Amino acid sequence: MSKNSQKNMHPLTGKKMMGADMIVQILADEGVDTIFGYSGGAILPTYDAVFRFNEENKNNKGQQPMPLIVPANEQGAGFMASGYARASGKVGVVMVTSGPGATNTVTPIRDCMADSIPIVVLCGQVPTTAIGTDAFQEAPVSAIMGAVSKHIFLVTDPEKLESTVRAAFELAKTGRPGPVVVDIPKDIQNWEGEFQGSGSLPLTGYRNRLDAVMTNSLSEESAQNFYNLLNSSEKPLIYVGGGIINANASESLRQLSTEYGIPIVTTLMALGASDTTKSLSLHMLGMHGLASANYAVEDCDFLIAIGARFDDRVAGDPEGFAPNAKKIAHFDIDISEINKVKNVDWYHVGDLKKDLDDLLSYGKDIKFSGDFKDWHHHISELKDKYKLNYDKKSKLIQPYQVIEEINKLSGGEAIISTGVGQHQMWAAQYFDYKEPRLWLTSGSMGTMGFGLPAAIGAQFAKPNRLVIDIDGDASIRMNIGELETATTYNLPIKVLVLNNFGDGMVRQWQKLYYKGRMSASDKSLHRKDFVRTAQADGFKFSERLDDKDKLIPLIKKFIEFDGPAFLEVIIDPDAGVYPMVGPGQTYDKMITGEWIESRNSIVDKELDKSSMF
Repeated sequence: MSKNSQKNMHPLTGKKMMGADMIVQILADEGVDTIFGYSGGAILPTYDAVFRFNEENKNNKGQQPMPLIVPANEQGAGFMASGYARASGKVGVVMVTSGPGATNTVTPIRDCMADSIPIVVLCGQVPTTAIGTDAFQEAPVSAIMGAVSKHIFLVTDPEKLESTVRAAFELAKTGRPGPVVVDIPKDIQNWEGEFQGSGSLPLTGYRNRLDAVMTNSLSEESAQNFYNLLNSSEKPLIYVGGGIINANASESLRQLSTEYGIPIVTTLMALGASDTTKSLSLHMLGMHGLASANYAVEDCDFLIAIGARFDDRVAGDPEGFAPNAKKIAHFDIDISEINKVKNVDWYHVGDLKKDLDDLLSYGKDIKFSGDFKDWHHHISELKDKYKLNYDKKSKLIQPYQVIEEINKLSGGEAIISTGVGQHQMWAAQYFDYKEPRLWLTSGSMGTMGFGLPAAIGAQFAKPNRLVIDIDGDASIRMNIGELETATTYNLPIKVLVLNNFGDGMVRQWQKLYYKGRMSASDKSLHRKDFVRTAQADGFKFSERLDDKDKLIPLIKKFIEFDGPAFLEVIIDPDAGVYPMVGPGQTYDKMITGEWIESRNSIVDKELDKSSMF
């Protein structure tokens, strides 16, 4: 063996270890500093290995290098890992037992797959000899998870345990990120063998495809063609999706925008990719995007899509989306997204950060400069005329004002997590986001119950950041048990519940499209005393706001409280989310409500029963 080989060798290579210890050592090698999970019989060997690892590697202050955070249930663990991954850019880790422990993670796994979030889920499984016998707490994890994850492994050969766990991390964080599941029978965890300290599964096809994408550099000819399109444009607009954040390419995006003066609209998942306080940022487009952003899409003549997929919440009517765009360009890491929904005139598939940097470099080489002053003036007028607005004279508490006040205190620098519903859209619209990874929400899946556990995961990822969960009374019920998790670990998260006594978004749709027939929404749960619930779970600050005159001082007290804080706000039950573009509709049919300016007088049309929610 050469000296270099010896130098690069893992210090534990050749050491006799249990499979469980190998798993934990690989987690440490991957830089994992927090595990989220709930124990059970089939995963106990690995739980014990985590305990022993932490005892052996405590620092001088007695701090554990890899704490295992216990939630109220496994779904909470999955969303905590997701919040951790979204806030940090690292791989989140979940460790659960077999059977119901594994199946309780199905929703967060699918949620991460839909939003391209990297997590690794380690599931205990019944011993290999018992698989297929309907043993106690057995579930067909491979069959279930294969449909909702980026990849699923069932480890049946103990000699491949190390390489499989390493491969799981590689798959989760490379290319288009996503959730990877490793199903590990108990006898594999208890097996003893020599630790190799290196090696991964072949993954030849995957690595070849990934390498082809990541090395697919932007050619001079392609860059020149792009600048030809930009040069022919008078109203260029950048449309950015969550892929830009996954690629850690937000800074390159901002440079492209400022260098040539190209305004930016972002999807829900890309909030923070551009600083929403800047003049070139038009904030969010789409179904509940700002009117100014949607009208800019209507008016642009060159649309530049970056890390976006033209999904139904943005392009409900693909043919009518960006109707005046003579040309469309598309940057993405996934070839399957090109021309999937909307045909484009120019595209490049590759690493977004590298591609944008190369594009900028080429532009400087050819000394490109565009004159878009008229377009900038138009954008400024759109932002001024069609700005967000609401009934500021109402005697009832308006949710928009609540968020505006919090935004004044947080200054666009807090991590905002949300559940799903009206409160999610208000938080997206009315908060500023100066940086990427400050906005955590369930985008594609729209999973209620996401907000609170995701905020907990984010606080572990960013302990020095202000983390605020903006939730709804219906959404927080889904994982309300995690209130106790926040206080158990003394996390200073702020939990705000906007209570309109029911499923507000459902009611809004029923009013608009179902002639006010409140099927089931009039029977929504509304008896819970949220303040006493939070108090019972250990919140020292737990208050209710139902007097508009007390709004400003109580919100200040809530945000500045030193420790976990809970605030329930009783809001106008009829407050709506506007603007709103109906499913399958174009932006010129956008409903702006009573308080936001509109270009057109839109007569609401009842949607057919096949319309998507």
